[in-house]
Amino acid sequence: MFSALFILCLVVFGYLIYVLLRPEKF
Repeated sequence: MFSALFILCLVVFGYLIYVLLRPEKF
């Protein structure tokens, strides 16, 4: 269960970084 939460956190964090790096696409 913990690994699932960890992966979910990584996905959300990665998405936020992607949006910050490419705001023009967003």
